[in-house]
Amino acid sequence: MSERARANPDPDPNRQPWQELAAYATPMDVAWNFSYEIDLPKLRNLYSKAKQNQWDGERALDWSTEIDPSQPIVGEDRFMFHRVPFFQKLSKTQRETFTAHATCQLLSQFLHGEQGALMTAAAVTHAAPDYEAKLYSASQTFDEARHVEVYDAYIEKLGIVYPISPWLKELIDATLSSGSFAKTMIGMNMVVEGLALAAFHNMRRQATCPLLRALTENVLRDESRHVAFGNVYLSKTISDMHPDDREDVAQFAFDAVKGMADAFGGVEGDKPPKPDPGFLKVLEHAGIALGDFLKGMAEAGMGGIRAKLPPGHIHSFKDLMMPALVRVGAVTDRTRALFAAEGIPVWDDTRVLESMEDADTGDIEIPRDYEREA
Repeated sequence: MSERARANPDPDPNRQPWQELAAYATPMDVAWNFSYEIDLPKLRNLYSKAKQNQWDGERALDWSTEIDPSQPIVGEDRFMFHRVPFFQKLSKTQRETFTAHATCQLLSQFLHGEQGALMTAAAVTHAAPDYEAKLYSASQTFDEARHVEVYDAYIEKLGIVYPISPWLKELIDATLSSGSFAKTMIGMNMVVEGLALAAFHNMRRQATCPLLRALTENVLRDESRHVAFGNVYLSKTISDMHPDDREDVAQFAFDAVKGMADAFGGVEGDKPPKPDPGFLKVLEHAGIALGDFLKGMAEAGMGGIRAKLPPGHIHSFKDLMMPALVRVGAVTDRTRALFAAEGIPVWDDTRVLESMEDADTGDIEIPRDYEREA
């Protein structure tokens, strides 16, 4: 694979436009709080757990591990494409090239998403009015810095980094520019990290590379606390809001979920997803024509091959994201109607989510042998 291109201040003819520095002003407030009382014991416990579970990415992981990106390092079933007859007819070189580049494209989204989480956590530290929320979001900021570090180092071993998916950048940009710490937490701690938590759990089950499996295990522990922070803190925050402000937050939550569902081809992945320039590059590297790819996927769909989650995997919308949004009050009667109009189910059964939560801290602990009810 080609040498990884890094953004740097020197002119580089191989540098891509998406690697340029992007900056914009955000309207986030800064809130002082001179009362150092902690009113939410669960947040105190989450903060304590965050302090106790810090880890050093350089020392905790075996970076001497050799990686062959042409082999499926996240498991054959991570990409449904391997089950599609069209892909089975490709040459061995094409399949290996596709696997390598598709893996890089997937892991690149984790890298870019963690940078987005780093920025949003720092923004919440500034803007949250409560002392305990500032403490926890500060600990999350350091977690996210570590995640950026380890994903960057892992992708360095693979040899290429792909651009951020447009839908992910749009959501993180909207989150950072929302002007509200509550919306920022909805966008990141509940929507983006709800997706990520399920993805990390599923990858932990699938990873065949020992380094990636260990990296994912460590990141998963941190991310579970970050999602728990949103679940614990936003319940009180939203319940204390004026009804108009609550509706404003609910609208933001709807827009964020709809944007994600549209990007993925629906919450069940049974519709055409939005075009992703990075994935188009994956096809180009593998020598697969877009028209042939689309035709092959359409034939697979007609043949009954669907993007179903394997047993033991978590459905990010059904198991984590939507039940949590309902529980904190970020789904109202008005936005329920909006979800229904878009064909997005509002899963409000919280039993699966609550079965994963620690009663004292609210932390989400996903067992390795997790099995969801049908």
